[in-house]
Amino acid sequence: MNITITENETKFDTLAAWRIIETILANPKAVIGLSTGQTTTNMHRIVAQIYQQHPFDVSKITLFPLDEITNISRQYSGSCYAMLKNQIVDALGIQDSQFLAPPTVSKDFGCECRKYEAALAAKGGIDLLILGLGANGHLGFNQPGTPFESKTWISKMDEVLEARIRKETNTTPEKELGGFTLGIKNIMHSRKIILAAKGIHKAEIVEKMLFGQITTDVPASVLQLHPNCEFLLDAGAAKAIAP
Repeated sequence: MNITITENETKFDTLAAWRIIETILANPKAVIGLSTGQTTTNMHRIVAQIYQQHPFDVSKITLFPLDEITNISRQYSGSCYAMLKNQIVDALGIQDSQFLAPPTVSKDFGCECRKYEAALAAKGGIDLLILGLGANGHLGFNQPGTPFESKTWISKMDEVLEARIRKETNTTPEKELGGFTLGIKNIMHSRKIILAAKGIHKAEIVEKMLFGQITTDVPASVLQLHPNCEFLLDAGAAKAIAP
């Protein structure tokens, strides 16, 4: 099991950023999946800062979000599309054709899920996937109970997150919100995965993920079976497993 523990959050963010850059330098046509949230924001900005100071070739890479909120505007600041555009895509000068993002609104999300998978397959599959770790062990919008064989689908929104999004977007109860997400099977087919977790509030779930039973009750536990997954932790997240 490949576990990397950094001394602090700053070193965590910097190392994670370099993992992304190293992938691009090694494979100019790399297909890289990114996650949004507090864990990944700074690593994206560091990638952008390094690129501005020391430009490297990004003309043929492909970036894509692990997931997306459905039935909200793409321009909503909390959409995965908007966050990645603001944090890294625009700063690297990534063209629209290089940024594969699922729609936030559709009359047929089942079709959109299949199209998303097909678009990634046409690019050659996922070379690197950056994952955050949910407090209950979820990956993307794959909440506890999601079958390990799941493919790209629309998950039910977490109640707390849904309430916040509805308030911020003035979305009425009549409009259903959901989570467009790569399924666990898609995730496991990635050539390389980096599971990133930081903060002492993640320590308990980190221990369950790494050393607990492999179970759909803790979706991230399936990563124990991935042949090329690095578990990147800061000191806080590693509190329950570090000597």
